[in-house]
Amino acid sequence: MIRYGGLAVLIAGLVIVVLLPVATSFVESWSRRDVDLRSQLVFNAARSQIEDAWARGDAAALEALFGRIATDARIAAIGLCEDGTLTLATGGMPADFGCDAAPADGAAGPRPVTLNGETALVTAHLLSAPGEGDARLVVLHDLAFIEERAGQTRMALILALVGVGFGGAALASGLSILVLSRWRHSVRQAIEDVREGRTEDDAPSDTQIGEEIRSALGELELARRQIDTVHTIWNPDTLQVALANELPGSEVIVVSNREPYIHNRKDDGTIQVQRPASGLVSALEPVTRACGGTWIAHGSGSADREAVDEHDRVGVPPAKPSYTLRRLWLSDEEQDGYYYGFSNEGLWPLCHIAFVRPIFRESDWRLYRSVNERFAEAVVAEAKRPDPIVLIQDYHLALAPRMIRDRLPNATIITFWHIPWPNSETFGICPWKEEIIDGLLGSSILGFHTQFHCNNFLDTVDRFMESRIDRESDSISLGGHETFVRPYPISIDWPPAALEGQPPVPETRATVRERLGLAPDIRLGVGIERFDYTKGILDRMRGVDAFLEAFPDWKGRFCFAQVAAPTRAKLASYRNLQAEAEELAAQINARHGSDGWEPIKLLARHHEPDEVFELFRASDLCIVSSLHDGMNLVAKEFVAARDDEQGVLVLSAFAGASRELSEALIVNPYDADEMGRVIQRALTMDSAEQRERMKVMREQVEARNVYRWAGQMLLDAARLRKKERIMRLIEAKERRNGRPNERRRKPAA
Repeated sequence: MIRYGGLAVLIAGLVIVVLLPVATSFVESWSRRDVDLRSQLVFNAARSQIEDAWARGDAAALEALFGRIATDARIAAIGLCEDGTLTLATGGMPADFGCDAAPADGAAGPRPVTLNGETALVTAHLLSAPGEGDARLVVLHDLAFIEERAGQTRMALILALVGVGFGGAALASGLSILVLSRWRHSVRQAIEDVREGRTEDDAPSDTQIGEEIRSALGELELARRQIDTVHTIWNPDTLQVALANELPGSEVIVVSNREPYIHNRKDDGTIQVQRPASGLVSALEPVTRACGGTWIAHGSGSADREAVDEHDRVGVPPAKPSYTLRRLWLSDEEQDGYYYGFSNEGLWPLCHIAFVRPIFRESDWRLYRSVNERFAEAVVAEAKRPDPIVLIQDYHLALAPRMIRDRLPNATIITFWHIPWPNSETFGICPWKEEIIDGLLGSSILGFHTQFHCNNFLDTVDRFMESRIDRESDSISLGGHETFVRPYPISIDWPPAALEGQPPVPETRATVRERLGLAPDIRLGVGIERFDYTKGILDRMRGVDAFLEAFPDWKGRFCFAQVAAPTRAKLASYRNLQAEAEELAAQINARHGSDGWEPIKLLARHHEPDEVFELFRASDLCIVSSLHDGMNLVAKEFVAARDDEQGVLVLSAFAGASRELSEALIVNPYDADEMGRVIQRALTMDSAEQRERMKVMREQVEARNVYRWAGQMLLDAARLRKKERIMRLIEAKERRNGRPNERRRKPAA
């Protein structure tokens, strides 16, 4: 054993020699990344103040602001480069620094430069210019901390490995003593057993040990629910690190009806790439970019087939592909029955309880089931491993989890239901309720926006299915498989990509008012969504009507811009809604409008994300009046757009977002008079109160962003996979030992 201990010390020494250069290189790379992130953080924190002072030409304010930032011990100097010339800098800026040493923008990361004979790192960030020209904030970083950090790492590594070497020697000696001691004890115990006539039946069996481990795992699962990942700062890097640490080598497959990118042919013959107006896509697309993998969806664009390869795959996003989009082709008959029929004439009104009668047809159900099977087969075809992580999205694919489970029993299937789940009595209307519930229970984890919807689902299963429900762990066991039901409040990307390049709020306000033909002093309210009867578009118009009736002084001083993208035009209920909205807007404009002023401007077309954020930033208030909604991401997008911490959110009590954004003005959309009073309150709210409310909501949206939503689900999947591996090991051991134990017990009986 002494020989093995010496060998351990020798191995530790060799490892030190090999790992020191690697550790040093890693620390330097890590530190450069730290510099890049720190620079971005500094810029984001001070951006609005810098741009405002620069736009005013207030050099004194810029100099004072630069001086405060440069007090950071790791920042050597800060400067302003305008058209390649250093026009302003703090005292630590070297005399030989030139703007050509800085990168064109922050995208390429920090650039090493030699100044005054020493190496430094420079980062640069573009400023939003009020006119033409190039302006960049340059940050010069002190690199002394990198060498200090590398030295500390080398010393820690040496001490750790030396400790491991000597510890290994001590452990080897200790183990030899322990093994000899236990061997002697077992021999003595065997002799005593023979003398006293004891048998193996008196010892605890492997099955009993397995039960104890099961109990411990159950306690661990309960403890897991107390952990809230809100304390983690979630972003694409955090998500990638979480995947690498918790799910190394895992394959992620996203499955949804709607695709994240659509290729359409324009009238001039060119192909245009569009992102659909969908909360699901807005939430999942940045997550899939961070995770990589494959997204399976229905190809609906007029040029979709031309964009894919021979395997129906295309890399996206188009400018910088980071994951694969696999398109599935549906016939017009399949689309009519599966999508327009069962999904949107049946399940959609059933779950939203929006007083539109659901329609169920046997032919639609058959096509719904057939298309779900095609999606399941596509998952199997795309899976490169027997145990992928499959993220199934929404009510279009309720049967797919069970179908995938039957084909890939070791897959971890996370299904997220993006719309509300109604109470059990309401869901009982569906003729195929048992099949839908069984399909969803093929999931490993089933997610909803709120705990209320989770409770409704558990009650529905309890009423219609023979299953075992554990209310403490919120799990359902059916046919030997356990499904965990969890709330995961969905959110948006932070910071939103659409916010990049947006001009300052005052400039945006002037631009939007000019485009809409409004006077500069007109107060503006906005509502932005698809033409959908669950969104309460007619109700908010009636609220504007009631507001102008009760407060006529606002006539000529307020305008409400309703953006509504046409959708599901094949369905009569959606076509009728658009016609009714146009008619109602005309009536209200005729009743209150005068001298070229209209209180309501109805903009019935699709708006790109940057256009939507421009409207958000230009408005004084945003109305989200959903009659019933799982979450509603428009509310969160409005909050994210207001980096000036101004503007008022008027939010329906029946949207899931109202449980998170409680600082909004909460309203009952069915009560037009109440909505009118709330609009009056929003327009008269002072700037300080707006800032206080908006600041709290922005902190909420930033902390609970889409990466946290995905991170929670994926971390739960990682824990579940680890738990399942342990249980499989236990069960395998029980199968090996069960028969011998049984044979030993029979004679005793």
